[in-house]
Order: sequence, then structure tokens, then C-alpha cells
Amino acid sequence: MSTEERSLNFLEQIIEEDLNNGLPQDKLRFRFPPEPNGYLHIGHASSICLNFGLGLKYNAPVNLRFDDTNPAKEEQEYVDAIKHDIEWLGFEWAEERYASDYFQQLYDWAVEFIKKGKAYVDSQPSEAMAKQKGTPSQPGTESPYRNRSVEENLGLFERMKNGEFAEGTHVLRAKIDMTSSNMLMRDPIMYRILHKHHHRTGDNWCIYPMYDWAHGESDYLEQITHSLCTLEFLMHRELYDWFLDQIYDDTKVRPKQREFARRNLSHTVVSKRKLLQLVQEGHVTGWDDPRMSTISGMRRRGYPPMAIRNFADTIGIAKRVNLIDVSLLEFCVREELNKTAPRVMAVLDPVKLVITNYPDGKEEWLEAENNPEDESAGFRQVPFSRELYIEREDFMENANSKYFRLTIGREVRLKNAYIIKGESVVKDADGNITEILATYDADSKSGSGTEASMRKVKGTIHWVSVQHAIEAEVRVYDRLFTHEAPDADKEVDFKEYINPNSLQVIKGYLEPGLKSAKAGERYQFQRLGYFCVDKDSSAENIVFNKTVGLRDTWAKIENKE
Repeated sequence: MSTEERSLNFLEQIIEEDLNNGLPQDKLRFRFPPEPNGYLHIGHASSICLNFGLGLKYNAPVNLRFDDTNPAKEEQEYVDAIKHDIEWLGFEWAEERYASDYFQQLYDWAVEFIKKGKAYVDSQPSEAMAKQKGTPSQPGTESPYRNRSVEENLGLFERMKNGEFAEGTHVLRAKIDMTSSNMLMRDPIMYRILHKHHHRTGDNWCIYPMYDWAHGESDYLEQITHSLCTLEFLMHRELYDWFLDQIYDDTKVRPKQREFARRNLSHTVVSKRKLLQLVQEGHVTGWDDPRMSTISGMRRRGYPPMAIRNFADTIGIAKRVNLIDVSLLEFCVREELNKTAPRVMAVLDPVKLVITNYPDGKEEWLEAENNPEDESAGFRQVPFSRELYIEREDFMENANSKYFRLTIGREVRLKNAYIIKGESVVKDADGNITEILATYDADSKSGSGTEASMRKVKGTIHWVSVQHAIEAEVRVYDRLFTHEAPDADKEVDFKEYINPNSLQVIKGYLEPGLKSAKAGERYQFQRLGYFCVDKDSSAENIVFNKTVGLRDTWAKIENKE
């Protein structure tokens, strides 16, 4: 076996086997089939990368098909958001399809099922049908309406379609086997009555197909070769195949459903229902809140699309459900941004530094490298003056020998600028330091080529000129949930684990070149982390979101606890 064959995941092995058994390469076709009832999340991103990745690997088309069979929960807003997310991730679909495209064909096939005695209209309340289903260890019992005549079933089904009945009065069920060990095969519902406006078909339909009926048949109509689903659909495969058996024409490709395991992400929830709860109950500001596990939330937070694609590739495809630590996703984000994000200086917890021997009124524009990882990124000019902001944690009045930042009597380098020496401090009435007084070595300017500029000191700190600094609102995000698996314990409401400190809003001071930064642009605030301009930003109020720190600090916090 070659190295390439050994590296194939199990889904690729299935595809390769099908190709070896005679499936023509040019017949391969995949699909991504979201329901437009919410925004896509990180779990969907993995499925997107899987299906579109297979399309790229095999040079095969991938359809985007919206499973729009429940108008009570689906909206055009979600359709538009899903399309935007897929495009943002860098993928292109071959055809845009909708389950609603096939409503007439599905109805016509259902009529044929009735005529062949394979479907019937059941007029019982849902509670009665549920009791008749039985249990995994006990067979179900037949509905009293199971043996209605073909004529009566056809008449009732047409009247259901015409809107003559109230919701919940009738359903169409497939007639399969009420004693099957697979409870999904015990006469599953194919259609229910819904008097709801559909975002595409309007009020044309009063009955809507169930997922199991619509999905496989949609795959068949589109000639999808491999219908890839998550493991919760494993038990649905028998029903998927049974429905196909009733309509299959052996001159066409028969779709094959295969399942892979979800990869759950720690400290998140990826249920659309739970994400909707967070939005509706005001725990977050919306679907694109940067704390959310939605693709739109991650985009707003500053995650680059390639980081998400790399994360999906890294975790791969598995047959067993696994919990992936969110720090792996953050590592992929950090790795990508390190290559692409321009470096800038910002101070988020400022204390004033006054260089007492720097001339009053003087200013310099110093050269700073934009990204040492990218030679083509070039340089920028940063203003320097007598009064600077530095981070409060970068100064300690009484420091031990292992403290390498600024302190009284010791030297540090100001990044891209001069070597300074701490001399004294000014304090307020409560003893808090309000100013640090320092002197500078005028011959030590970075890059000047002087002997003094070559002097080595143990610490380098960043700074922003007070005179030139621009204020910004900086939103510092932490994980939305304190528990690594917030929805694992069914006895506890997942919202009990919401992190009350998941958002901190502070005022920061930035170098002036960021005044023109546009929404979505990403930067590394040197020594602090990666930050992204938020969509709320304006010329009057610049807003940055913290994307991720330079290092994984959460693991250190957890280990201390």
C-alpha cells in the first residue's frame, strides 16, 4: 500500500473503492445541505471543508442545497448568511439548489407510493402515534388507519395539499414495518400539514415533506454520489435506502449515505437551538457576537478563513465523537495571523512615561517593520516624543533580579526607539503611580548603527506617544462558557455555565496610523495579541476586538486551579 493510500481517511477510502468498482470519476458529485433556520457554526465549517475539500481533491462538483422543508423556522436571512459564510471560507458551489425545488416531484412520488400501497394517511393525534411506535425492545402496533383504501388515501392526501385540513389533523406515513428493530422504519411520517408562508414558494403548499423523505430523494434528483452525514443519521441510513429503493432507476447513479463523527469544540455549544436561545435571551449581542461559535461570530472576532480551514484539516475525519480543545482552533488562528497580520503598537493599561532629558516639543518619526514574517510588508513611520504611554505591568518600582522590564535604576529598550533608564516615580495621594520618570540614551536609537544602538539590554517594551495616540474602544473576549462541555450534563441548563467575564470593554491608546483602519482588518498589537477592527467602528469611535492572545494563557489558568 502506498503512502498516499495509507493517508486516506475512511470516507476517501470509500470513494476510492467505489471508483475502483466502476463508478466513473466524472460522475462524482457532493453536496453541502444546510437547513436555513440559523447561522452556521464551527461544526458546519468542518462539514463545509469536508465536502468542498473532496470536490477539490477529486475535481468534482459540489452543490449547495438548502433543506428548506420547515417554513416555520426558515428565513431568507439565514440563506443569505449561509452563502456569505461559504464564500468567505473560500469555496464555490457548482449549483445552488433547494429542497423546495422538488416539492412537486416529491408530491408526485408520494402519490405513486399511495397507489402502490406503500403510504397511507393517518388521522390520529401525534400522542397516539407515539404510543404505537413501541420501544427499541418492543414492536410497535399498527395504526387503525393503516389499511385505508387507496382511493380514500388519495382523496385525503389531495385535500391535505389543498389546505382543507387544520395542522395536526392528518399526516402521510410510509407503510413499512411496525415490528422493525429500527424504530425509524416503523411507518415514518412523510408529510405533515403546515399553514405557514414559505420564503421561496410562498403559500403554494400546505403540506411539507419530512427531512428523511426529502433528503435522499433530493440527492437522487441531483445525482449526488456520496451523501455524507454526521453519526446521528446512521440509523436513518436504512430509511434513506428504503425510500430510494421505491424510485430507483438503474440507469442513474444511486446516492450512498455514509456517516462521520461530529468533532465537538470545548467551551462552546454548537446546537442552533441553543445558539438561538443565547441570542433571543440577550446573553450575546447577536448571531455574530464574537463570543459565538458561529462562522459569522468568528469572522467578526478576526479569525481568518484559512485558520478555520486549517483547523478542519488538522482535526480530520473520525468514526467516533470527540471533544476538541478550543485551544487547537486558537493555535490555528494564531499561526495564520502570525504570517499575515501587520504589527502595530497599542497600550491597553496605560501609565505615563516622561523622558526627562528628551527635548520639550521635539518629535521624531521612527521606522518600524510591519511584519518580520513577510519581507514584502515593508515599514511604517511611528511618532516618538517626550511623553509616552507604556503598559502598567511593564514597570515595577521595586523589582527582583528576574524582572526584565522597566524599574528604577535599570535599562530597557523602547521598541524601535531608544534605551531608557528608570529614575523615579510620581504618585497620587493614594500612593498610585501616575507618572514614571526616565532618561534616555540619545545615541541608542534602533537601526542608527551607532555603538550605543548595538548595546544589549535584557528587556524590550512597547509604547505609544501621548501626543499622537488615538483612543480606541477595545473589547477583550474570553470563552463564553466556563465548562469545557457546557451541554454535556442534561440535568444542568447549559446557560448555568455562561462565563460572566466573557467580555471586558476597555479604553486603549494606539499608534496614529490605525486611525484609518477599516472594519475586518486584523493586526498584531505587539506583545499583547491579535486584534480586529469591529463593524461598530467609526471615525469618531474606533473599536477593536481581541481575536486571540500571543500564547495560550487559558491552559495555564486551568492548571493553576
